Amino acid sequence: MNLSPTNRNLVKALGFLALSAFLFSLMGVCIRYASHSVDNPTIVFFRNFIGLFVFLPIMFNKGLGFFKTTKIWMHTWRAVVGLIAMYGFFYAIAHLKLSNAMVFTYSSPIFIPLIAWLFLKEKITRSMLLAAAIGLGGVLFVAKPDSGLFNQISLIGLIASFLAAMAFVTVRALTSTEPPERIVFYFCFIGTLISMLPMFWLWRPYTLYELGFLITAGLLANISQIFMSKAYQLAPAGQIGPVNYIAIIFAGAWGYIFWQEVPDHYSLIGFSLILAGILFCSPLFQQRKKT
Repeated sequence: MNLSPTNRNLVKALGFLALSAFLFSLMGVCIRYASHSVDNPTIVFFRNFIGLFVFLPIMFNKGLGFFKTTKIWMHTWRAVVGLIAMYGFFYAIAHLKLSNAMVFTYSSPIFIPLIAWLFLKEKITRSMLLAAAIGLGGVLFVAKPDSGLFNQISLIGLIASFLAAMAFVTVRALTSTEPPERIVFYFCFIGTLISMLPMFWLWRPYTLYELGFLITAGLLANISQIFMSKAYQLAPAGQIGPVNYIAIIFAGAWGYIFWQEVPDHYSLIGFSLILAGILFCSPLFQQRKKT
């Protein structure tokens, strides 16, 4: 089947976002292990600080001029909103099953079409709404209300999810003029400056074991961010956002491998619905619908 240039971009965007979700789920594994002995503000700081080192080769190759921007306030907004979401997300990872934490924090595609419509004036189609609704159903099946869907920790996760959706849509707006590497750099730079303040009061010497997880988490997170930014550069946020749900499936696999967390029948139904939501936003489905 021959795809149009627009649909080829959509295929690439979906692939980049899926890879981003895979790397982000691995980051969740590192965060879970690190949280056994390291406090949340320190984990957030390292996630941002380590990311700055990813950009050293770019600085040497392209020079400091590459990082000049006229969108500093938009970068700052994205960093502040994303950082608050990060605090909530890492807190959920430390206190919930990994798959459940991913469910709450990756529920952002539910909010993305609405936010993209409000702020970017992107059109909301029926297939986007259908994908979001199916994905939400999958989230409910995986999390299950009687397993703590509406407790305090889960509420933090859901708030983080909404803020993450705002950050994703801001990334989409930035990609019209900013390359992905610059977007991620400013997120790390501003995030490091802000997260340095609460971490300063909790600083202590860390073991090599702890540093290994903190550094790896920072590297995975920032490489994931670059792929995510590339994805949103290629396609509208509302159209590809539901692909983020696949991180829940990855997290479920890591939960089983590392902590013997076995999904029940409801979770399996939820995973199936999540995959269906991804299918409905795919370019192949959109193209077949038009023919």
